[in-house]
Amino acid sequence: MANLQSPYRYDFVGSFLRPKALKEAKEAYSDGKISREELDRVIDEAVTDVVKKQKELGFHVITDGEYRRTFWHLDFMWGLEGVEHRATGNGVEFNGELAVLDDTYLVGKIRAKAHPFVEYFKFLKQFEDEKTIAKYTIPAPAQTFQQMIVPVNFESTRKFYASNDELIEDIAEAYRDIIKQFYDAGCRNLQFDDCTWGAIVGDAAKQRYKALGIDLEEVKEQLLKVNNLALEGKPEDMVINSHICRGNYHSTFFTSGPYDSVADYVFAKENVDALFLEYDDARSGGFAPLSKVSDDKKVVLGLITTKSPVLEDKQKIINRIHEAAKYIPLDRLYLSPQCGFASCEIGNKLTEEEQWAKLKLVKEIAEEVWGD
Repeated sequence: MANLQSPYRYDFVGSFLRPKALKEAKEAYSDGKISREELDRVIDEAVTDVVKKQKELGFHVITDGEYRRTFWHLDFMWGLEGVEHRATGNGVEFNGELAVLDDTYLVGKIRAKAHPFVEYFKFLKQFEDEKTIAKYTIPAPAQTFQQMIVPVNFESTRKFYASNDELIEDIAEAYRDIIKQFYDAGCRNLQFDDCTWGAIVGDAAKQRYKALGIDLEEVKEQLLKVNNLALEGKPEDMVINSHICRGNYHSTFFTSGPYDSVADYVFAKENVDALFLEYDDARSGGFAPLSKVSDDKKVVLGLITTKSPVLEDKQKIINRIHEAAKYIPLDRLYLSPQCGFASCEIGNKLTEEEQWAKLKLVKEIAEEVWGD
């Protein structure tokens, strides 16, 4: 285990469909029918089961399926000092569906405190063995930054931060503290989940930011700055990767567009160890931007979709891997689904059995291509 680090040749992003027993327990808790202790027992059992399944499939990376959170990003932010949580049932418009999200906004300066996710990680870490390592996923610093400056939150944020630069500095400092908390808890594999880069690609994004009077190039500089500041002083033996996608909610997406317009920033200059990249359909564009990836980074090709139960054609995926290898050496490429199976509790439109079939296919293809 000590010699393993993410990504592995066959990998995954991190979230899994919530099993029926877990959904029922959360509903019962919400209705006041069971205690918090009873709910926690159900969650512990569900995490134990999902880790067992990952191991049975032969994966070397394990996660807790993000079973302890409702949203892939907001639950983390609520664990920061200065961030308020309000369940309003508001949402963000995805492709033909409203993603129902709770409100997250500032009531004070952002500071780190003992983060509950670190305790969640400690439960997961017990399942590490000589063949597996535990990975924990958190939203990228850029994701937290973006959450606080979207139009609906901008006014409340300006009560505490006169400029975006001040906000960036505090977010980065809080993340550095939390990264240390994870490290001290034994975490050596952390993943930033980051939809911010995917939100600013494509013509629709250009028009959206233009309508808001915001310079898109300045936004890119800010996203890169907050992520890299948070990574300063990272322990040398800790791997921190980044997953980038264009939104994943109930098998829908938020944006479309190729990576070309952000490659000079995130591919070339972001100081992560590897990039998990969405590449499951034409919305992501071609592989040419991969030529911009700095030599010190690995790339995990998200060629298997979690948005559909249909299994991909193995040979077509192999062909796409070799097509990507025209722009970045094959030995720096890895394979995974394009995103998690349940970024939020609602999950994507496939069954648990179909979910595991997708991961089995990822492993089969990787072993055929790389042989390790």
